[in-house]
Parts: sequence; C-alpha cells; structure tokens
Amino acid sequence: MGCSVLNLLFWCLIFWLFCHSSHKVDSQTGNVDVVQGSVFVNGTAAAKTDDDFICATLDWWPPDKCDYGTCSWGSASLLNLDLNNTILFNAIKAFSPLKIRLGGTLQDKVIYESKNDHQPCSPFVKNSEELLGFSQGCLPMSRWDELNVFFKNAGAAVVFGLNALNGRKIGSDGSAGGAWNSTNAESLMRYTVNKGYTIHGWELGNELSGGGVGTRVAADQYASDIISLQHIVDNIYTGFEVKPLVLAPGGFFDENWFSEFIDKTPESLQVVSHHIYNLGPGVDDHLIDKILNPSYLTSGSQPFSGLQRILQNSASSAVSWVGEAGGAYNSGRNLVTNAFVFSFWYLDQLGMASVYNTKTYCRQTLIGGNYGLLNTNSYVPNPDYYSALLWHRLMGSNVLSTSFSGTTKIRAYTHCSKSSQGITVLLINLDGNTTVKVQVSTENAASHGALTIKQQQTQKTKFARMSRDYKVDGKTREEYHLTAKDGDIHSQTMLLNGKILTVNSSGEIPPLEPINVSMQDPINVAPFSIVFVDIPSVGLPACA
Repeated sequence: MGCSVLNLLFWCLIFWLFCHSSHKVDSQTGNVDVVQGSVFVNGTAAAKTDDDFICATLDWWPPDKCDYGTCSWGSASLLNLDLNNTILFNAIKAFSPLKIRLGGTLQDKVIYESKNDHQPCSPFVKNSEELLGFSQGCLPMSRWDELNVFFKNAGAAVVFGLNALNGRKIGSDGSAGGAWNSTNAESLMRYTVNKGYTIHGWELGNELSGGGVGTRVAADQYASDIISLQHIVDNIYTGFEVKPLVLAPGGFFDENWFSEFIDKTPESLQVVSHHIYNLGPGVDDHLIDKILNPSYLTSGSQPFSGLQRILQNSASSAVSWVGEAGGAYNSGRNLVTNAFVFSFWYLDQLGMASVYNTKTYCRQTLIGGNYGLLNTNSYVPNPDYYSALLWHRLMGSNVLSTSFSGTTKIRAYTHCSKSSQGITVLLINLDGNTTVKVQVSTENAASHGALTIKQQQTQKTKFARMSRDYKVDGKTREEYHLTAKDGDIHSQTMLLNGKILTVNSSGEIPPLEPINVSMQDPINVAPFSIVFVDIPSVGLPACA
C-alpha cells in the first residue's frame, strides 16, 4: 500500500513538472515546431496616436502600502522618490519626451500646502478605518518645486491628478455627494504658474466614475465640476498661447456613466481618460494563462471600442487616453507583471489601444509596485521598459489595419515608421514551442523588395546573419528580437538580438541596435519572443 502511494506521488510530481515546464523555452534541444504565417497590411491609416503615445505613472502610495502580505512600493511615492537617482533620470530622458501622469488612488486624499494653512503638512498615515485605508496626506510646495525641476531637466511632460473629493461628503450608500471645492486645487495651480512650471494637463479625480473604487461621483455632478475646472484653467492661463489639457474621469469604463458625462461636457473636456486592469487581482494564479491566451487578450478591446463609439457619436472633440494601466490590480504580481512575460500583455495593449484611436497610453507605473517599468529598489529597467522604449522610437503615429494568418498565437500590429516613410511591424509570439516564419504583404505599396518565405535548415534563432554595417538600399530591413534570458518568461532580464539589455556602471540606458536582414528572408519569430521589424523600403499612402 505504501509503495502504491509513493508511486502515485511520483507520477503526480512528474505530471506537475511537465505542465509547468511549458513556460520556458528549451533553446538547447531545438525541439521546436516551425510554421508559416502571413501579415497583411492595409495601405491606408486606420487610426492615429499622439507622437508621444507612451506614458507612465508615478503614484502616492507610501512604503506601508501592502497587498496579500507583500509591501512592494518602497520609496517610490511622489513624496519620497529619489530624484537624484541617475538611472531614473536617464530612463525618462531616453524618451524625450515621456508623458508622466502623477496620481493614483490616494490623489483624492491629497491636500496641497498653501500660505493660508495653519496645520502641518503631514504625510499619509495608514489607518484601516479611513477611506482607502490611509489618512489625508499633504504635498509640500518644496517637494512640488523639486519634482518640477526634475521633470523639466529629464524631459517629462507632466499630467497632474487633482483631488476631486474636496468639499464632498460620503453618503450612506457609499457615493460622494455635493459639488467639488476647487479652492485648494486652484491655489496649487496658481502657485505652479507663478513659478513658471509647465503642466501638460490637469486631471480631476481617480476612479470615481461608474461604481467607483472606495466611493463614486454621479456623472452629472462630475460634468459640472469639469466645467468649473475648465473655467479655472482658462482664467489662470489667460494669455498663454498653449494651455494645459483638462482630463477626466480617470476611472473604469462604464458605458452609461461615460455617455452621460461626455454628453454634458462637450466644450470643457479635451481628454477622456480611463483605466485598464483586465487581468484581475495580482494574487490570481492564472495571470500567465490569461496573458498567453489570444482570445483573452482580444476581449480586452471592449473598453477601447466602447469609448471610441461614444466619442464618435457625441458632440465632443475630446480624445481617448488610457490614464492608468497595470493589468493586474493591487500592485501586480512579482515575476509576472515585472517580468518578460508581461511584455506580451503590455505591447498587445499598446497595439490594440492604438487601433481604436487611443492617443496616449499610461503604464502603471514608471516605478513602484510589482508592475513598474523600473525596479522599485534598484531603479534598473524591467523588460517592459525596453519594450516601451522600442515602441516609442519605432512606431509612428499613423496606425495601419493589420491581419495575420497561419496561427492564432501571433499578435500583429503595424504603424508607419517613426524615422522613415516605411512601416514597422510588431509581432508577438505567444507560443512557447513554435517558430513562425512570417511573410509581409501590403496593399497599395510601392515596395522595392518583397518578403518571401524560404525554408532554412536550422530552427535556432540567428541574430548575426549580417553585420550591423551591411545595408543595401531597398534590400534589407531592420529587426529587433526580444527574448527572455534562458528562455524563462518569468525572467526580469531581456535580451535584444541575443544580447542582455542592462544599464552600464554610469547608469546609462543601453543602445537598442537592430540586425539587418535580407528582404529575401522570412521574419523568424522564435517561441515566446517579440519582434519589431522596420521596413523602410515599403511605401504606403498613409506613410508618405
């Protein structure tokens, strides 16, 4: 009987190891299937993003913000972030500019220090009996000065989230009633203008739309408050050639709420912002399964398409932004939302949001929690940082309609190239056991070369097929292959064309250099890999 139990346990262990080994690519055995696929790119623009589409957030959470027994925020708060860190500075500077949205859950509990205050400007204190689990916190103007100087020098375009709960009372039903008291916000805005600080946009409130998080504000009242904010901006910025944007509501998409809100703010709102956490809580053990499921990824288009439809049918000229997107709420999950695998979700979100005319996409976070582009403690870039930087440098603002055939495991997106009149194709391989040889075809293209599929003897990915200096006009393309170290998609180390990406001893961001590949070769998309392909010789009407 004991032997039977031991045998059963042994075979259960073997089965468990087999199932969990599927999240790692075995680059040594070469036991990889090869299939062929085709990308078709339409020659006309389907949508348009901002040139500085990539955005990241900085939050207010103090060090004792904890989720599921883990405290992952460290000193990443706006109140205590190390603004003298060289890596942080260089990471922002590499985008030039990087939009940064300052806000988050606690923004609606922040007061701004002013000359009329008779109370000390104190930080947040954890208190489970308070709304959102913390006391009111205060932003000292000395810290606001430091932040603005840092952002200016680093080349950031700042969007600041204002406290929208001032003046309201929380009712027995959990809703926040009454009009917004703008006095403290107006004081901050006047101080900002008097100091000569440039703000790209003022956003009112965080996750108070629809059912809200913690509390909620009715759409008609929120619309009235936005009209008030627009009047304040117009008044304070009188005589300015360029005024800051007014953004709202920075919450989860609710069709009825957003429809009413947009309908009642036709001339007082420039950006409709919404948040994305479609993977569920960070504690979910099925996050990887969702990320690698193409059907699940596709289902994430619903808020994009819903908001696009509302805006198209409204009298408003406002555009859509994703103001905050961390994928998995409650600070994400270590070795998932800060690891290589999360670039599958993140880049797919960027591609999908672009298709639905989203102008800007703000990642939660630049640093902080388990979903930061930078490591919370060391400030060293996580894989998604490099994914974001490559997107920023390669993908232009014109979005091209793209389809893929051959396998459902490839996600494909195409934009006009940022640095040429060609196109840049993004290919994401969600399959850990299959290499896909891809051919690109276009409609209305004036191409000087054709991509054709040619079988190769080896199944291993070759990253040094040509030297970096080898270029023949119209006969080569540039490829950027992103893979995980040792094939482990939980790794926090990313490889570009087989070379580890890491900052040097001076904290400088590494160069992101492509390989040149003949136009006669297929695009080889290795298992669990991401490829950006810049094809300057393909000319489309939308990219002229």
